[in-house]
Amino acid sequence: MPRTDPLRGETTRSFAPRTFLGFTLVEVMVALAVVAVALPALLVTLSQQLDGLRYLEDRTHAQWVAANRLAELRLVVGAKGSLQTGRISGIEELAGRSWYWWSEGMETEVPGFFRYEIMVSDREDGEASPIHTLDGYLAQERSNGAR
Repeated sequence: MPRTDPLRGETTRSFAPRTFLGFTLVEVMVALAVVAVALPALLVTLSQQLDGLRYLEDRTHAQWVAANRLAELRLVVGAKGSLQTGRISGIEELAGRSWYWWSEGMETEVPGFFRYEIMVSDREDGEASPIHTLDGYLAQERSNGAR
């Protein structure tokens, strides 16, 4: 098929082979193999991200419950002027869920200074493996009102 070169005005013949549009069967099979390997890996990664997000949400709520419990103990010190030692447990509602907490208070070597360990779980039997543990220190008020 003759072609004319517009710049030179010459007629040339094209001996280029005919090119076909589209993909060969091998190219399609390779593309499907790549997708078959990549898609499950992507889904596993997405699933891990969602699990991690749920864990972080639970841990944040457990931290809030423990901080609330320590704030309650501070209020008790302010109201009564004394703290109780020993083990206490309870349930708190937060974010539409029940959170179980265990608190243990003990006096330290410093007179009037108490250490509280607060453990929080989302299960009633979760004391052995709490989601969050908070250690807090509180001072009992002295008789003259100074801390």
